[in-house]
Amino acid sequence: MRQTDPALSKGGSSIRNEMVMISGGQFLMGSAEPDAYSADGESPIRPVTVSSFWLDRLVVSNHAFEEFVKRADYLTDAERYGWSYVFAGLLAGSSLDAESSSIAPWWMRVPGADWRHPEGPGSDIRGRLSHPAVHVTWQDAMAYCRWAKKRLPTEAEWEYAARGGLEQMRFPWGDHLEPDGEHRMNVWQGQFPSLNTMEDGYYGTAPVDAFRPNLFGLFNMTGNVWEWCTDWFQTSFSSAPCRNPKGPRGGTHRIMRGGSYLCDASFSHRYRVSARSGLTPETSAGNVGFRCARRA
Repeated sequence: MRQTDPALSKGGSSIRNEMVMISGGQFLMGSAEPDAYSADGESPIRPVTVSSFWLDRLVVSNHAFEEFVKRADYLTDAERYGWSYVFAGLLAGSSLDAESSSIAPWWMRVPGADWRHPEGPGSDIRGRLSHPAVHVTWQDAMAYCRWAKKRLPTEAEWEYAARGGLEQMRFPWGDHLEPDGEHRMNVWQGQFPSLNTMEDGYYGTAPVDAFRPNLFGLFNMTGNVWEWCTDWFQTSFSSAPCRNPKGPRGGTHRIMRGGSYLCDASFSHRYRVSARSGLTPETSAGNVGFRCARRA
């Protein structure tokens, strides 16, 4: 079942972010594969039951986020702080005052980078309205959800939806990264961080409806941009069955799922459905976005 959000289908855009009804059920959450990041809390595998819920079939696009900003008169955290993190290989020519970050050498602290200027002051979103809104903090995502009368998905809901009904597969479509040589998501090809051969067709973000959807009709559940979830990040889990887990009551980082266009098999294969990471809720970067959920 699908439900169209009228707030996101106006303005002459062909991008219609319908919500998909995800019927509840039980699945095996996590992974015990040899290449899983156990330090990230991917294991142990545990039976998790989730109730039915609605989920956006697409990540929130620049078009949708622009409408929110205009109607809510909203200023993002990156705009208030005056800077955000940009991948060095994407820097616009006018971002010569960018500084290397303490996170990793390929991340640059760029003054003037925000959702409107994804690579800094010399860039804009013209021609990219169908791409994900990035440089959006967890706090910004929550503000959007409140405006849209939605919420962020829990981590368990996200993984259940990303798997699309496939039990313990590595990706939303199965176990093979490129089945029959076909690219199914936007990730890094080549030698990270110096060479991206762009065999999947993209350097940086791709449109929110790029590639095939999974069996639940959801696009880009892995690759393209990381997606915020509502939970606080933790790495210790019980293998006992649980129902509708919501994570710990507090913490320092919020959960992100799905990986991004910077994930590479030789460096960071966190583009698998079980992979997880976290950022502080006030951090923004050029590879982080979100999609919304709603109670059924």
